[in-house]
Amino acid sequence: MDRTVGKELNLAPLQDWGEETEDGAVYSVSLRRQRSQRLSPGERPGGSQAPNRAADAFLHYRTSKVRALRAAPLERLVRELVSGDREQDPGFVPAFLATHRAFVPTARVLGLLLPPPPPPLPSGVKIKKTEGQELNFNKNLRAVVSVLGSWLRDHPQDFHDPPAHSALGSVCTFLGWAAPGGAEAKEANRLLGDFLEEAEREQEEEEQPDPWAGPPGAAQTWPSSPEGCMEEEEGFQGFVPKGPELLDFSVDEVAEQLTLMDVELFSRVRPCECLGSVWSQRDRPGAAGTAPTVRATVAQFNKVTGCVLGSVLGAPGLASPQRAQRLEKWIRIAQRCRELRNFSSLRAILSALQSNPIYRLKRSWGAVSREPLSTFRKLSQIFSDENNHLSSREILSQEEAVEVPQQEDTPRGSLTSKLSSGPVPYLGTFLTDLVMLDTALPDMLEGDLINFEKRRKEWEILARIQQLQRRCQSYCLSPHVPILAALRAQRQLSEEQSYRISRVIEPPAASCPSSPHIRRHISLTKRLSAKLSREKGSSPGGSPRDPSSPTSSLSPGSPPSSPKTKDPPLGTPTASPGPRGPSTKLPLGPDIPGPRAQALPLSGPHVPLSGQQSSDTRVIRVSIDNDHGNLYRSILLTSQDKAPSVVQRALQKHNVVQPGAQDYQLFQVLPGDRELLIPDNANVFYAMSPTAPEDFVLRRKEGARHPPSLSLT
Repeated sequence: MDRTVGKELNLAPLQDWGEETEDGAVYSVSLRRQRSQRLSPGERPGGSQAPNRAADAFLHYRTSKVRALRAAPLERLVRELVSGDREQDPGFVPAFLATHRAFVPTARVLGLLLPPPPPPLPSGVKIKKTEGQELNFNKNLRAVVSVLGSWLRDHPQDFHDPPAHSALGSVCTFLGWAAPGGAEAKEANRLLGDFLEEAEREQEEEEQPDPWAGPPGAAQTWPSSPEGCMEEEEGFQGFVPKGPELLDFSVDEVAEQLTLMDVELFSRVRPCECLGSVWSQRDRPGAAGTAPTVRATVAQFNKVTGCVLGSVLGAPGLASPQRAQRLEKWIRIAQRCRELRNFSSLRAILSALQSNPIYRLKRSWGAVSREPLSTFRKLSQIFSDENNHLSSREILSQEEAVEVPQQEDTPRGSLTSKLSSGPVPYLGTFLTDLVMLDTALPDMLEGDLINFEKRRKEWEILARIQQLQRRCQSYCLSPHVPILAALRAQRQLSEEQSYRISRVIEPPAASCPSSPHIRRHISLTKRLSAKLSREKGSSPGGSPRDPSSPTSSLSPGSPPSSPKTKDPPLGTPTASPGPRGPSTKLPLGPDIPGPRAQALPLSGPHVPLSGQQSSDTRVIRVSIDNDHGNLYRSILLTSQDKAPSVVQRALQKHNVVQPGAQDYQLFQVLPGDRELLIPDNANVFYAMSPTAPEDFVLRRKEGARHPPSLSLT
């Protein structure tokens, strides 16, 4: 339909209209207004001349109806791949292909998508088809071939099913009679050959020894106690590998090699492995091979943090000025990673420098020069918890907008080509968003319909990952074998070993005997009393301070000695830089307190993501305090949930069967290295601090050593 409207009227280009149901599928309907050609002076819409020039004051718009599939059974979704209108809904096919493994196997989709081959006919027998039947048959075949072409090109690993690769074999068979000699058939056959060659190479590599593995018995071991550290301090030199150490190389060389490794790993990431429903299953029994490309990126992230910890703590006999030089060099490497737009290694280095074993070394930090200390504080603000990691998101978006010059215009390895490439993102940002999205939105809607609106939102994030992967191809860096060898040979310390060695380097002060990583537990009594008092008698205009908000939280970039800090956390060094000292458990992704998912429009009941919580629901993240690191799981919390049910659901998310919920205590992690103890029978929604991050931790009651609870006044 056409409309003629006033020139000054501001119309939205797309307006939500409602929903439609057709053949068991639910469509969202929008009205799209497109501006038509402007009428010339004195011309009527029909082309005739008007007696005056009044028509010049109007614009001509065309309004069209746009439908997008929102929910449907599986068979209807597969049919939409072939019969859908790609002009009206161009995002359906790429969204389905990128996310289908979250709700259906590839083989099942192919079984519904591929038509059977025409039956062989006896000699001399022909089946007559009308012209319309022939056209429809050929049209459907062309649509299926087109979908397979996009699938093979954009998601080839979906067909990797060794050793037979039966799904890919069925595709080759179909294309052999439906589009013989076409580009799609050639691509399918090439991919099958690549898979078979890859299997042969892997078998050969398994039979060859690892070139980086040392001789038998050469594994590095570390003392398990501070006394052992002191006794074997002289023996630390025996752990130094042959050849130069990592910090013997220049800042530029180390940062560029870290970037090269991150680029290679990020480019190999399969976006579908980042889906919350896939990544959250990685710790279940029998899921050791889940998301291998994401696991490789996680391993590299943890390897970098381990290199920082090992190089700074690996020589307890160093004087404070010497250790400060190592800190300064890692800060310069982090700054160089920022210049190279490598946010992955940047985050890994900062996480290690902010970890408790390094953060608590106040004498070493006191010897760091002013300029690198200022640089460290500025870099730390990029991933600050104070602003929900908004800075890192904004910076990444700005970096994506930078034009990448053509590679032929810049010499390989030149400074310009290095600075204009990328960026390499911190993958944990996207993993967190996808896990939060998977937690907040249901997979199925009423009537056993697949919630495809959820898959569209997931596709928006996966499409951004793919876009960043394409931009990473513009990096022009060459491997430097000695540095890569030093990276692999760098000694790695466990969390417990790092902390013990740190206490040997700088023993705890007599006035502050508590361990830095122990947080003070805050009693709920006064906070709940104050809450009830405010609800009953506070004035509408008043805004009393929440007693649960820690008085010792630090502003980003300000040292603990800042005047803003009235009550520094236990064990916090007065000369340490940075906003705070987080735990040393540093796995990547949604398993660590990290970037929160931005609020997304949801279908069905409004279930908010972190960062925009509704009045009666929140998405919280719960970890278990054990030896496996801070692996977080997301849980939807309502205003009716008591602590036992929250603990039970968290244990189920972590695949913990024994012991039961009654053996665990729930704590909310607060800023300033503090914790809020949630009583066993409390309503978690009202007991938690509303101003603190939605991060919780479970600890065993039996044998747990907690400091006495403290009340904030």
